[in-house]
Amino acid sequence: MNTSSSIAAIAPALVKAQADIKSAIKDATNPHFRSKYADLASVVEAVKAPLLKQQIIFLQGVHDALDGVAVETMLLHASGEWISSTLRLPATKQDAQGYGSAITYGRRYGLMAICGVPAEDDDGNAAAVATVNAKGVPLGKGVIKPSDGAWDRVEPSRKGVITDTLTQVRDFLAENRDVDAYGLCESLTDPDEKVAMWSELDSKQRARLKKVAAEANKVAA
Repeated sequence: MNTSSSIAAIAPALVKAQADIKSAIKDATNPHFRSKYADLASVVEAVKAPLLKQQIIFLQGVHDALDGVAVETMLLHASGEWISSTLRLPATKQDAQGYGSAITYGRRYGLMAICGVPAEDDDGNAAAVATVNAKGVPLGKGVIKPSDGAWDRVEPSRKGVITDTLTQVRDFLAENRDVDAYGLCESLTDPDEKVAMWSELDSKQRARLKKVAAEANKVAA
């Protein structure tokens, strides 16, 4: 995370803004994972008014990154002070759709992370990250469970992409960029690919990502 040389004005403004920021309603459905999530529009609705009330706007820019995109989210105060964070994501497909999905995901998670937005199901109950395998069998809640032979189920043409993503996840964890690492894990839309990558992480790395998953899905008191 980067900041202006002084945050004396934006810091207390953010404290007041976060007191007003409510949960982003999970009103969109991901049929592939049979789960609900808060889409970008819901996240913007949750943060925009509380931020503006404290004279803060958010800006999001997109930069080119290796096999994907880097989405920078900035909170800019009327004083000129700012705070920014960048989330790098691989494109699951090297086409317009793949890059568009990565940008949308990066904007959503980047804004949620920098504003501390919790996600809430539309019935008001706490949600956990639900995952299923290629046959639709649930793998459990919270984070993906490691599985023997997961790499054998990955398409050969995709193994190089998964390996590169795994390397970047490990690099992010080494730099204590756990949110960015979790974002990369979540950017993989194929369940078997996610399980394969998850299986290659050690127990400490999985524990750190599990903590981020819990923070991303907790409901505000």
